[in-house]
Amino acid sequence: MATSTPVRKKQADPIRQFSIFLANKAGRLLELIRILQSRHVHVVALTILDTTDSAIVRMVVDDPDTARAIFHEQAVAHTESTVVAVELEAGTDLPRMLSALLEAEINILTTYGFLVRPEGRSAVCLNLDDNELGAQVLSRGGYRLLGQGDISR
Repeated sequence: MATSTPVRKKQADPIRQFSIFLANKAGRLLELIRILQSRHVHVVALTILDTTDSAIVRMVVDDPDTARAIFHEQAVAHTESTVVAVELEAGTDLPRMLSALLEAEINILTTYGFLVRPEGRSAVCLNLDDNELGAQVLSRGGYRLLGQGDISR
């Protein structure tokens, strides 16, 4: 007897996250942000993992293509990946969202909030062990998933 596997639809407009490796030196993050802003690229979500010698800066920007070009031009060590971005209606949505992921046995690898949102609503960036399945679970749960077009200016 053949078993069917659920069809996974990819998110149409995924949000790109950059993980940037910076020297743990005063002013280095400011320097990078100023370079981005000089080319009209704005950071909309940000988190930093600090170690003794270096820092890993994870960021989402409103223009990932220009940011990527800047990183290459400036020889900024980075990687790029997709993340799931979810809009939250109220503070009470967070436990319900986490419960939905737990019930589907989806692990959260990293999470951080957005600094700015066009409609002023709260949103969270999630890097999951299975982003596609996580996006499906959250979408079925009634959450609004954000795409790059939702955060671009």
